[in-house]
Amino acid sequence: MLYQPDRFLVIAGPCSLEGPEVALPVAEVLAQIQQDYPEIQVIFKGSFDKANRTSSNSNRGPGQEEGLKLLQKVKENTALPVLTDIHLPSQAGPVGEVCDVLQIPAFLCRQTDLLVAAGATGRAVNIKKGQFLAPADMKFAVDKTSSKQPVETWLTERGTTFGYGNLVVDSRSIVIMKEILSPIIIDASHGVQLPGAGGGKSAGQREYIPTIAKVGITAGADGLFLETHPSPKDAISDADSQWPLQQFRELVCKCLKLWNFLKEAE
Repeated sequence: MLYQPDRFLVIAGPCSLEGPEVALPVAEVLAQIQQDYPEIQVIFKGSFDKANRTSSNSNRGPGQEEGLKLLQKVKENTALPVLTDIHLPSQAGPVGEVCDVLQIPAFLCRQTDLLVAAGATGRAVNIKKGQFLAPADMKFAVDKTSSKQPVETWLTERGTTFGYGNLVVDSRSIVIMKEILSPIIIDASHGVQLPGAGGGKSAGQREYIPTIAKVGITAGADGLFLETHPSPKDAISDADSQWPLQQFRELVCKCLKLWNFLKEAE
């Protein structure tokens, strides 16, 4: 089992891998945090293909071949486990040869063939809760990943559609999904996203990331999903909802203190 319940799970990295000039410096910072705080379990994340972009003109990232090479380099350089998204069943096998965790994007969390293919790799699978789904319905997504064989599955809360161009994070979702399995992860980056509200791209309210993170942990989340970038304004995707790398350690340490406090109070 990859997830370790006695450690605070942190999934972090840039939204898009972009290239080594972004991914590798972020990975180095995360590896140092892992070394300094052994009670944290760090998983490096980065997407090789941002297939769910608002506009067809948007930069989608390095692609599968180059992206997997870069994720392999991150593993070799830092010894951190790595996670990336898949969008097609055919991607599951090649991605599973490199990545420790396969992630199912929220918009695709009902896609049976994709979930089954991810589970068939034997790797851990992180499923983002759809913006359109009740949290209890994620049970059926979990059933699909394990339809071929038992597989370690995680669930991530990332907000629910609230009108047009807005999301709301319902902290009850974490409690409800914990009745299905653990770990449950709070995605503080996508929780502040304003989908499609940036004129052909998604906008976001970065200033609320700490609030979403701490509320999620207080509600019982086992881990934190937090996208981070050395220069968020220059990121090719989700520029408004990535946390500055220079401030990453401070925020994660605050979240760790809260998680430890709540664990001791149980």
